[in-house]
Amino acid sequence: MLTITQALVDQIVAHARKDHPDEACGVVAGPAGSDRPERFVPMLNAAMSPTFYEFDSGDLLKLYRELDDRDEEPVVIYHSHTATEAYPSRTDISYANEPGAHYVLVSTADTDGLGDFQFRSFRILEGEVTEEEVKVVEAY
Repeated sequence: MLTITQALVDQIVAHARKDHPDEACGVVAGPAGSDRPERFVPMLNAAMSPTFYEFDSGDLLKLYRELDDRDEEPVVIYHSHTATEAYPSRTDISYANEPGAHYVLVSTADTDGLGDFQFRSFRILEGEVTEEEVKVVEAY
């Protein structure tokens, strides 16, 4: 289960809406070993595409150095889908290389009649996708 603050959910959704019609992407870092997302780190979608995302390699290297310096890890890796439901694509699954991370997808398309976004979380391990519950809290 992903436990995340409402403030972080709001930041992720705002980023997805801001970058629409391109996919948005980023990380929420937290203390190493805590499984607690704390620090919102929006990233640039280097692909600038409405159908897939790619972290800029230089930005990603800088992020991982910063995470090491702060004794943090990527707790949440998020991106948006602009025309499809919030479910990992084959490409998303192939790019998932953080076995401990929660992969959050936000859809900025109304694909289920419930509004203009979905917020879902998945674990992706060795190509296997498992949806998990998301518990939104005011604070930890």
